[in-house]
Amino acid sequence: MGNKTPIDSELVRTLAGLLDETNLTEIEYGVGDVKIRVARTAAPVTVHHGPAPALAAHAVSATAVAAPGDADHPGAVTSPMVGVAYLAPEPGSAKFCNPGDMVAEGQTIMLIEAMKTFNPIRAPRGGKLSRILVTDGQPVEFGEPLMIIE
Repeated sequence: MGNKTPIDSELVRTLAGLLDETNLTEIEYGVGDVKIRVARTAAPVTVHHGPAPALAAHAVSATAVAAPGDADHPGAVTSPMVGVAYLAPEPGSAKFCNPGDMVAEGQTIMLIEAMKTFNPIRAPRGGKLSRILVTDGQPVEFGEPLMIIE
């Protein structure tokens, strides 16, 4: 069935070892027409960028954590891609929206960075933003609930 290149299992093991050593989630190696890509899903990591403790307590109360049934909520806005969620257009600026805000259909409600590209996430419907289920700078998976609009 055509010209098949045998898989170099030792190279795959070496590349997988590099993933562990460097904490990367994927690596690709190629010579000529032969390319090998090794990838793994990363465990979610939450990064906190040190607001004062009093502000941190307030931020936690304003941003809810996703509950098991949030993905099934009729107002759930889910991630269309794997990436890193950002709630503001740039560090230090105001968030796109906050719990309690009324959002319009098509309004940008957050950004997801994927492959060094910032992708606007737009409200699929208008309504009241009841909860934000992710934190700023949090890695997100495809289909993960991000916000609830009621």
